[in-house]
Amino acid sequence: MKVLAVDTTSERESVALADDLVLLAEARVRATGHSRQLLSAIEFVLRASGLAAGEIEGYAVTMGPGSFTGVRVGLSTVQGLALAAGKPCLGVSTLDVLAATIAGEAPTLVAMVDAARGGQVFAAAYDAQARPRGEPRSEPAEGIVGRVEGACAVVGDGADRYRAEILSRRPDALFPRRDLYLAGTLALLAGPRLAAGEGTPPGALRPLYLRAADIRPGGP
Repeated sequence: MKVLAVDTTSERESVALADDLVLLAEARVRATGHSRQLLSAIEFVLRASGLAAGEIEGYAVTMGPGSFTGVRVGLSTVQGLALAAGKPCLGVSTLDVLAATIAGEAPTLVAMVDAARGGQVFAAAYDAQARPRGEPRSEPAEGIVGRVEGACAVVGDGADRYRAEILSRRPDALFPRRDLYLAGTLALLAGPRLAAGEGTPPGALRPLYLRAADIRPGGP
């Protein structure tokens, strides 16, 4: 199944195209404004793979947590493309994709996205096969690892930023080095699920926010 995947939940924007678990093309951008670069990245992967837009059979997108603006840009772009093409969509948690990148590294996996506020991360725990153990939360990085029993592996830009705090609570924590551009992993995860009929209509996609937007009034 030919799947176009989009991740705009962080400054590591990426777009990937996969066909039956084979990654055909991927574009990576260090983004400062997702809306300015995303369509060009999509055009690039289509051209690089030799496929026309009409050949895409399904779309996947990270639905958060992450940058509020990035999440909205990714979701709305995928919704528009899928609606125009009449194709199904699959929204996947950013944390689920991160956990998949370290499957098998430890009995417990912890995925963390930097929440960019006061030592907080968006985080969730998973088993060794990257299956969720409970709901994602916004909390201090050392909080979630402190509740985990046994060996754990931690991944994500939140893990990178708060490594010292995590190690102060869990000196045995593992930090597998992984690429944090996620669209390639997302495309490979989404293909079997879309083929199995797990896709939804574009309008059913919803963002995953773990806290309210930090909006402050401007000056006079």
